[in-house]
Amino acid sequence: AGVLAACGVACAMLVHSAAAALGLSALFAALPVLYHVLRWAGAAYLLHLAVKAFRDRSLPGEGAAPAGPGLRRAFWQGAVTNLLNPKVILFNIAFLPQFVDPELGHVREQLLVLGLTIVTMGFVVDGSVGLLSGRLSALLRRSRRVARGLNVFSGTVFAALALRLATSPQ
Repeated sequence: AGVLAACGVACAMLVHSAAAALGLSALFAALPVLYHVLRWAGAAYLLHLAVKAFRDRSLPGEGAAPAGPGLRRAFWQGAVTNLLNPKVILFNIAFLPQFVDPELGHVREQLLVLGLTIVTMGFVVDGSVGLLSGRLSALLRRSRRVARGLNVFSGTVFAALALRLATSPQ
């Protein structure tokens, strides 16, 4: 599931990269209200994930959903979390253009190559973490107490991220 979440993040990053190459990310610089709408949507989604983690009482094999929907859900959670992250848009606005040389021409293509490079590197890192954490999680979740602790920890992290995103000025 962790690797599929990394795939979702990578696909969302492709969307962000394409938006930057097309100049759509610049809308967020021109219209700050869009940034704030996205920031609040992202905070709400993270809070939703926190509530789900706090309420989760299941253990693997104990009323668990079939593998298909769970894996699909992991992909979409990764994608939506990344798409609703305004910091990624700001990164594409502020960071990527620094490495574009307008004198070479093909600015859009340069941005796409940079975006693909970041997507690839991010997927290698996120996919590796997902693979490792998936294996580690299976071991740790054998204990009901450890599983509950992991859910509380995850919920706390999601809630803290939601709070930070909601209260960050920009």
